[in-house]
Amino acid sequence: MAAFEDAVAWAAELERLGARIAPRFGRVEPRRRALAYLRGLLAPIERKNGWQLAEAAGDATPDGMQDFLGRMRWDADRVRDDLRAYVVEHLGDPGAVLVLDETGFVKKGTHSVGVQRQYSGTAGRIENCQIGVFLAYASAKGQALIDRALYLPERWAGDAERCARAGVPDEVAFATMIGQADHPVPQGSAPAGRCRRAQARRGHADAGAGGGRAVRPRLPSAAASAKTDRPKADG
Repeated sequence: MAAFEDAVAWAAELERLGARIAPRFGRVEPRRRALAYLRGLLAPIERKNGWQLAEAAGDATPDGMQDFLGRMRWDADRVRDDLRAYVVEHLGDPGAVLVLDETGFVKKGTHSVGVQRQYSGTAGRIENCQIGVFLAYASAKGQALIDRALYLPERWAGDAERCARAGVPDEVAFATMIGQADHPVPQGSAPAGRCRRAQARRGHADAGAGGGRAVRPRLPSAAASAKTDRPKADG
């Protein structure tokens, strides 16, 4: 009975979370897709690809799910801000830490933003891949990812024509993986005093990551705010 009650409570909380982020989506269809996508990510599905997520949502093909992820217009950074606030509400603790880590996405081509031959901790070797840098909030109450950025290698950042073809915003410049953590955390989502430090954890230190050293996040005053534009993959 307890397991059933827990499942009902989880489902109800997911519906509340869906309602919370709904204003970030302009139409009913992407709102429905967003909730179905979250359900799929939480479901016991062996592989979380387009086909299996679509099947979990009751779709005959992955077209709708792929359209939601690739073509529907919605503000990912605003949803990120909602997530940060939600995490602090439920996991907030004075002893919490921010943990910075990266993962590799192996690619076959050369057109995806930031792709090149570089070390991938996921593969455990040098691969043709993209590197995603992720920030997690961790406290005694639990942990959750609260931000992400796509690492843009120096070779990419110095090639304006290539960046333009891939859709990288003009204002995005090269930063080491550690340097990407050196941005203020918005006050509304991680209040000062809630985070003591950010720790870089790496199984393989390289020049891009700055050697895997510990860094501290800059937490602005209540009146301050900041937003960082990040490059997005082109698939």
